[in-house]
Amino acid sequence: MGITSALVLYAVIWFMTFLVVLPIRVKTQGDLGEIVPGTHAGAPEVHNTKRKAWITTWVALVLWVIIAGIIFFGLITLEDIDLFHRWNSEYAG
Repeated sequence: MGITSALVLYAVIWFMTFLVVLPIRVKTQGDLGEIVPGTHAGAPEVHNTKRKAWITTWVALVLWVIIAGIIFFGLITLEDIDLFHRWNSEYAG
């Protein structure tokens, strides 16, 4: 795995993790009872984006180390997940 592919893998893991963490513990305007006219009651009032970004960074780092280790050490290869036997090892570079 090259540096660019490692960075892309981390970015994908980070954004997927961020999208999972983002809705956790969101306090909406409806929850607080202070609905601004013209907005939906489900609009977030307190969302703690900075804290969630830091949590996401550390969780994504742990996941990236695990996934990159699996790829780097070859614990799971393309041949292991080839269900239809389309990948031939003679073409592997």
